[in-house]
Amino acid sequence: MVKVTTLDNGLRVISDEMPGMRTVSIGAWVGVGARYEPAHLNGVSHLLEHMAFKGTARRTARGIAEEIEAVGGHINAYTSRETTAYYAKVLKDDLPLAVDIVGDILQNSTLDPEELDRERHVIVQEINQAIDTPDDIIFDWFQQTAYPDQAIGRPVLGTAEIVRGLSRESIFDFMHAGYTAPQIVVSAAGGLDHDTFLDMVGEHFSAVPPQQSSASDTAARYTGGHYREDRDLEQTHLVLGYEGVAYQDDDYYALAVMSALFGGGMSSRLFQEVREQRGLAYSIYSFTSSYVDTGMFSIYAGTSPEDIPQMVDVIADECAKLSSTLTEPEVARARAQLRASTIMGMESVSSRCEHRARQLMIFGEPISMEESIARIDAVDIEAVRRATERMFKTPLTTAAVGPLGHLISDDDLAKRFSF
Repeated sequence: MVKVTTLDNGLRVISDEMPGMRTVSIGAWVGVGARYEPAHLNGVSHLLEHMAFKGTARRTARGIAEEIEAVGGHINAYTSRETTAYYAKVLKDDLPLAVDIVGDILQNSTLDPEELDRERHVIVQEINQAIDTPDDIIFDWFQQTAYPDQAIGRPVLGTAEIVRGLSRESIFDFMHAGYTAPQIVVSAAGGLDHDTFLDMVGEHFSAVPPQQSSASDTAARYTGGHYREDRDLEQTHLVLGYEGVAYQDDDYYALAVMSALFGGGMSSRLFQEVREQRGLAYSIYSFTSSYVDTGMFSIYAGTSPEDIPQMVDVIADECAKLSSTLTEPEVARARAQLRASTIMGMESVSSRCEHRARQLMIFGEPISMEESIARIDAVDIEAVRRATERMFKTPLTTAAVGPLGHLISDDDLAKRFSF
């Protein structure tokens, strides 16, 4: 049973009671991420997430780890472009401790100067590791190319130069501006009682300020474009795509079904044609990503430099014929993949906890599994065709890293993928 309560300070609390479960997942989702950062603070959300675990007024960094692991639980966090999350999973009897710790790190981080110096260095290493991993960093270049000169296009990790210069005061200022009660959802799923959980949240999140967040953002402007980085690598890595849809767009589920049948699994068109039939790539797939006001449809492939021309042609041919050759069996298969993924996710307390928090942040209310499945099942061939043709009308975005001598020009790529 899902229950939602809004506290007097504006903080929203959602719980998903799962009778019979002996574990519980709890977390705080904050509606602040990389797209809400000014350019000179790019990466501050991610650094703040790291620093939350480096000590509070009540606990040392070591103490946080030891307390949660003393009861066999675990705690972690992540930063995305629109959200920062802090979460823990424990046995149900240890829920009070988990709520206490998550509330503590969210509200009472001291940002110890020595820890801050150390963590800046750690994150610079993380940035450098991403740069050294072409099939990782290419997605940052792709995003930046699709949304140039905008916060939504900047990397979540920031840049080494900016991270090295982030001051303790600027981090505190960013936190105080964005980490306010109306921006936070505290979620839990598993073996718990809503009213008891509500009392815990009221006690351990009482210091969250009630004012509206002062973090601001402008609407995303997708432009498309091309990025190339010639490197001495064994493979050429290529990402190409188009503007997708926002979370609440009418074509959200149709585009998800399209991506699943096109490049979402072993039976998908891209996997079968590029890998199974021609052996052109080990890794090839497509996926959708959505935000509050925009989205992306992306195709990734990595192959040997000499195979790039053929692979580009095959992908372009598959894109060109997609909307006119859809079949009911493959649409039904894609619906089944999404339906099963939804149901399987709802059997995990961690997935369910995050799912409920995200629903409340995006839609303002929880959405039942039955409703989600009904929306998936409502997608037919015509809906997939409409979403596909709409998407292909947007400008192409490409990013390529590796030996690029065999890759056709940006202008020729744009022409080849214009449908």
